[in-house]
Amino acid sequence: MTSGRGTRQVRHIDKRSEYRALAALPLLRVGHQMVEAFVWWGLHGRFSAQVGHVSTWIYLLIAFVILPIYLPAAIFLLEPPGRRRHIIAAFITLGTVVSALLFAAMLRGPVTASLGHFHIAYRTGLRAGGLVVAAYVTATCGSLIFSGYRTVATFGWINLIAVAFLSWATLNGFASLWCAWAAITSGLFAVQFRFGRPHPSGRFA
Repeated sequence: MTSGRGTRQVRHIDKRSEYRALAALPLLRVGHQMVEAFVWWGLHGRFSAQVGHVSTWIYLLIAFVILPIYLPAAIFLLEPPGRRRHIIAAFITLGTVVSALLFAAMLRGPVTASLGHFHIAYRTGLRAGGLVVAAYVTATCGSLIFSGYRTVATFGWINLIAVAFLSWATLNGFASLWCAWAAITSGLFAVQFRFGRPHPSGRFA
């Protein structure tokens, strides 16, 4: 049902290319969660260890390498030329640095997944994990908060509050829990593309 709604959302924006990257986010999130289902089933022995390991890598590549760049870039494309774009460009740069650090940690390894309490705990060769997570949150949620679109900015604040709690509750389970939460709340973008309007020029709301 979520996938169908995401497909209709992409169709709704017609050929306005600046909206397509953000409109496709719910589809990316749904696909991401489907990959994690294979990780989960692998940990329960329903698939081979190799399938579970490959699924873990795919899941973390999306969460750690793609999303820190994709999300601020999608917001950048959405915004009209102006100072908001300059600010969001800084988040793209930060997201690129975070992506590189996380990818290096995955290559350094080992990359593992284990069952936690109501989530999957992912581990890599990441050093200074708390600082990297803080930079990740800043790049993703910050770009949303500074958007000139009310629903997008609201989405950013909601996710900032949620991610602060989740990172406090469990650092290793952060990727699993926040990505699941973001997949659900990304439905707010459907509301934005139907009813949203940009904030007045020059004001941050």
